[in-house]
Order: sequence, then structure tokens, then C-alpha cells
Amino acid sequence: MSAQATTAPALPGAVAPLGATPGPGGTNFAVASAADGVLLCLFDSDGTETQVPLPERDGDVWHGFVPGVRPGQAYGYRTTGPYEPHRGLRCNPAKLLLDPYARAVDGEVRFGPELLGYTVGDAPSTLDSAGHVPRSLVVDASFDWGDRPRPAHSYADTIIYEVHVKGFTAAHPDVPEPLRGTYAGLAHDAAVTHLVDLGVTAVELLPVHQSVPERFLVERGLTNYWGYNTIGYFAAHAGYSAAVRAGRPGGQVAEFQEMVDTLHSAGLEVILDVVFNHTAEGNHLGPTLCHRGLHNPAYYRLNPDDPRFYVDTTGTGNSLNADSPISLQLIMDSLRYWLTEMRVDGFRFDLAPTLAREDGGFDKMAAFFDLIAQDPVVSRAKLIAEPWDVGQADSYDLGRFPPLWSEWNGRYRDVMRDFWRSHDGLIGEFASRLSGSSDLYSAAGRRPTASVNLITVHDGFTLADLVSYDAKHNEANGEANTDGSNDNRSWNCGVEGPSSDQNVLDLRARQSRAMLTTLMLSFGVPMLLGGDELGRTQQGNNNAYCQDNAISWFDWSTPDEQLTAFTKKLIALRRAHPVFRRRRFLTGVEAGELRWYTPGGTEMTQADWADPGARSVALYLDGDDDPDRAPDGTLLVDDDFLLLVNAWWEPLDFVVPATETGKTWTPEIDTYEPDGIAAPAQLAPGDHVRVNPRSIVLLHGNS
Repeated sequence: MSAQATTAPALPGAVAPLGATPGPGGTNFAVASAADGVLLCLFDSDGTETQVPLPERDGDVWHGFVPGVRPGQAYGYRTTGPYEPHRGLRCNPAKLLLDPYARAVDGEVRFGPELLGYTVGDAPSTLDSAGHVPRSLVVDASFDWGDRPRPAHSYADTIIYEVHVKGFTAAHPDVPEPLRGTYAGLAHDAAVTHLVDLGVTAVELLPVHQSVPERFLVERGLTNYWGYNTIGYFAAHAGYSAAVRAGRPGGQVAEFQEMVDTLHSAGLEVILDVVFNHTAEGNHLGPTLCHRGLHNPAYYRLNPDDPRFYVDTTGTGNSLNADSPISLQLIMDSLRYWLTEMRVDGFRFDLAPTLAREDGGFDKMAAFFDLIAQDPVVSRAKLIAEPWDVGQADSYDLGRFPPLWSEWNGRYRDVMRDFWRSHDGLIGEFASRLSGSSDLYSAAGRRPTASVNLITVHDGFTLADLVSYDAKHNEANGEANTDGSNDNRSWNCGVEGPSSDQNVLDLRARQSRAMLTTLMLSFGVPMLLGGDELGRTQQGNNNAYCQDNAISWFDWSTPDEQLTAFTKKLIALRRAHPVFRRRRFLTGVEAGELRWYTPGGTEMTQADWADPGARSVALYLDGDDDPDRAPDGTLLVDDDFLLLVNAWWEPLDFVVPATETGKTWTPEIDTYEPDGIAAPAQLAPGDHVRVNPRSIVLLHGNS
């Protein structure tokens, strides 16, 4: 190690808060570690390292106050003490470690043997890693938020737009080149205007915590573009910062805050996709970057029979230890920081069941859930679970999360895709998913908004690719097309992939409109994959996690303007009519508010629901008979609607049912038409309506 001794020792300082906290006269440093000693390493602009032993230890927290240290100071830690992998302890002073609580990170990981804490035979490595790892930065995160209120959309009124910070504007011609692919780019008027005009209410950002690409990707000339490989749970990823690009390390903090402030001013909430299930350090053979070298047993779940190895329920080599108070504090402190200092509005938790595995099995009474329920800040945020992880008997936990939570509804995605492929035996489950998935949520007292409905997300095909490819085309990922899901099946388009055949293109467009209409008119919280409204393609790649290039970036040069206009119309319809945004499950025929009809205009019977060949149904929504109320007590009285759904590959005549004396109907949406607008008509009970193949017609009631 190359180091310069400090001229003045650190003062005792304070045990809390963890991290680097600047104040009058200097900065307090506090870090949790199982080490016998912790060295604070301060770096000058020329890379000179000054080591300052932290003088005080309270429990597992080492701390000290260093006079004269101000925001902008680069630092890291080294630990002295036991390197005993058989006990799960991996302290090694040759490894420079990031602060788990660092508010900003400067620099990148350079892979090499210097990053490994071990040598052959599992002896500690003596190679110094300082030249191969980034630095933590002391940051003053204060920001003038003014008195601007947050948008605070209710779940029922929320429409989520899932988007990657970089990919959204990386190729946007109206965003200045220095801002493309950055937080500032997402806050640019061209980007915000698109979101506002579209009508969504929240952006859900793929991970923005500081992340590190896996070594095998770097060796292939690729990177972890999605960012699901976190190393800093408090640090906004520096690679998305225009300020950092311009040579201002640490500028990512204020830039992120300014982005949030701009989005809030436009009425848009910000939800972060967070990866608290694992870190970028991988398994026992992975690099020592941070948590492993500080307190390996506290941060990771170790194999109880042999603590050299890690328990892996994430498919990445390690799992964060949700049994540990230190890990739980890290998670809760991070969530509060992003809610209070960075002003985001909620979180989507990647592989969320991993956080509820105290003794291995998923437990909705786990300490993690208890801490969130009791926290006065975090409990009020939007909380969304990805309700599955990997490698366990109970890895699919849809419907099992506590009442405060919403969940990505994977059943909704699977059923809606197969229904529109005209699969047998799905009419009943289609109706359940469309009406909010009460079978999954009502018994626990949860609402339809517990279901975050999705057709496509980042992890899989885009909508355009879903209806264009019978199989994945992930060759660019360098794994001989063996990676990614194999769940796509033919959409009977006749031609796979790009086509100049107008009939094929028309069919794909109709299928896209039918699924978008299903999504936006279903009860629950709709989530639109960013770019689906533009017809965005990834050229058949359904696992583009490593493609930081035109495969993943939005192509703004050739947007599908007709599809964009149709999507705007759907979103405006949903926002204008609370009948599609019910806050409770409908009780059905007895209350007169929800009725299902056959195409012949008769009410559905048990035999109709049990018919495996049934692929069509009509849904009547009575807006006048809705005792639902808005949070302010306003009675949500609305118009009536009839939704006519035909998943057959042939046209079908529907008979308008006699729902109410004197009721007439006006067609509003017809997904078969190129613009999605139905032909004008006045319809009465008993009239026939032609619903074309794999299409939806929406009728608007007239009193």
C-alpha cells in the first residue's frame, strides 16, 4: 500500500449517522465493520493517500471526526483484522473499500487480480486494489426544494411509465447532446413534454443506484446496462450525470435532485427500481469492493454449514442478509434518504421475496416488512414488489405481500398475452385479471390497486417485438442466444421479424392496440413499458440487459405516431372516467355495477365460464351505481360503458344487452381500426355490433 501518514489524529466523533457527514470544521465518518481496526483513507487530487485510523468503536460501528475535511473529499476504507473465510470473515487491508453509505462515487472499477481478496489456497491477497476501484465522496446533499408540493397521486389514479434514464434520451434529437442519456436529459423540456402529453403520472426508473458491470460482460465489450448490480445504495449512478461528464465529480447529487424537482413540477412522480436483494460483489470468488471487506456476515447470507460460501436466491452469487440489523438498517436508511433528501415518491423492489427470507422461507411477517410498516416516512411511499426470486420452493409469492404493498402481477401479464393469442380455457381468468385480480388480493383486505398490471416490461420483449417475433434473438449478448426467456409463442402473423407485408403490419398493429386497451381499461395500476407507445423494437432481443446501444435506446427518428396518438387517447379515457379506476372490488350482479354477457347478449352462466373454447365476452360497467369515493370524499359517479372483447381469429357479432331501460350506446374505441376510433353510431339494446378478429370495441353509455 502506498500511503502518507496523517499529521493529526481523528477526534472521537459520533456513532451516528453512518456515512460521511460534513459539518462545521470537518466531517464525521462512521462505518459498520467486523474489523479489529478501520483506516479512513483520504485521497488528494493527485491520488496521494492519507490514512487516518478511526479512533472509536461502539458495537460494530467505527467512527471519528476529521477536522478540515469538506464536501468533495475523496475517501475509502481499509480494514485490519481477521481474514477467516471459514468463519465468514474477510477483512483485508490491501483492499480499498467503498463506504456503503457514500452519497456519491467517483471513478470506475478496473477488473484485475487486485480486486480479489484471496489467492490460491484462500490465503489473503496482498495486491493493493486502490488503483482499480472508485472513491467515495463527501457530499452536502442539501437542496432548495422550496414549498412545491409533491404530486401525490393515489394508487387508483396512477399510471406508471417504466423507463431507463439513459435510454430515454440517449438518441433524442431535441435534447442537447451533452445532456443526452443523463438525469438532466430526462428533466429536459423535450423529455418532460413527451411524458406529460402521453398522460402518465409516474416514471419508474430502472436502477439509478451506483452499479458495477460484471467482469464477464466487460470482457465481451458489453456492460450491465440495466444496472441491476448495485454497489452503492445511497449514490446516484455517476454514469447518468451530465455534471460528472463535464468534470464535476459529485455533481450527480444536485443533478438528480433537479430532475426530481422538474418532474414533480410537471405533475410526475418518481419511483425507483431498487436492488436490495444482492450486491455487485458476487459469490466467494467475486471482487472485494465494499460490504464483503467491511462486515461479510452482516451484509450477506452465508451458508450455515460452510460460511466460506454464500446463499444465493437471486441468481447473482449472493443475497443480502435480511436477518441482520446492519443490513436492515442499511436498507431503511437508504429508503429514507431517497424519500427525504432526494424526494422520490416510491420504490419497486427487485426480487422482493429475498428480503423476507429470515430462515430461508418467505414470511410476510418478516422484520423487513415490520420495519417498513412502522416507519413514518417509508410506510407512506409507494411500495411495489416484484413478487418472485429464484432457487427456492416458494420463489413465486404473488398475492402474499402485506396490505401496504402493490405487486407486479405476473399472472396478469401471462394470461393477457395468452388470451390474445386465442388460447383455450382462459375466459374466466381473463375476466378476473381485467377486474382487478380479486382472487389474489381481496381475501387479505387488499384493493384492486395491489395489482400493478403489465403486458411488457424491461425484462422481455417490447410490445412491438412481442407481436413480431416467435422466438428471442439475443445473439448480440454473446451467449449463443441461450439467455433470456423462451416463453414467446406464435401470434399467427405469418412472418416473423421485420416485414414489408402490409397485412402482417396491420395485424401486428391491431394486436398491439388490443393489448394496450386491455391494459389501460383493467382495474388496478397500469404500467406501460417506455417506448411501447412509439413502437420501439429491440430487434427481437428479450434480454437486452447488456446492450448500452441502439438496441436498447429509444429511436426517436421513426416513431409510430398513430400508435402514440392511440395510447394518449386510452390514457386520457382512463383518467377521465373513474369507472376504470375503481378503488375497491366490484360486487357483481347483485349490486348491478358489474355484469358479464355472452356475445348473444345474455348474462354469462357457469357453463359459459367453464367452456374451454370461449374466447369472447362483454363487460358492463355501471358508473351510476358506484358508491366508491375519492380520498376527499367526492362521490365518483361516472358514465356507463360496455366492453366487447373478441379473441377469436374471426369476426363476431355481439348483441347489445338490455342493461337499463332507455339506455343507448355510442362506439368510442375499436382496436381493429388503424386509429383505434370506432365508426359513429347510435346503438340500442338488441342491436348487433361487429367486433373484428382479436379486437375490442368500447361502447359509451348515453342516458
